[in-house]
Amino acid sequence: MLEKGFLSFAAVLVLMALPAAAGSIHIAEYEYQADLNVYVTDYEYQADAVVWVCEYEYQASDEDCVWFFCDYEYQSDAVIHYVDYEYQADLKVFFCEYEYQAGWRESHPWMERLH
Repeated sequence: MLEKGFLSFAAVLVLMALPAAAGSIHIAEYEYQADLNVYVTDYEYQADAVVWVCEYEYQASDEDCVWFFCDYEYQSDAVIHYVDYEYQADLKVFFCEYEYQAGWRESHPWMERLH
């Protein structure tokens, strides 16, 4: 009997350790609401990260540069705010057309923190 209870407890701990909906991004209206200020570049070479926006949440699992935009902050892994100028940004991104193009261009403090 004790073993069954311990296994159930262990299973709950393992499930709690798994990330929820990695790569889910919510867009904040105001800068103070955001975890990260993002500037969208015109060209790929200007960006810190090349981002592909997926259609379904499961596609963004464990990927920093594959984003799924969710409607509510509580659903997200990171909250971003778009800024108008490059100097205001914590992260510069370029949105690509295909998933294989997505990735970090160079080492960045936000690597592995967006999921």
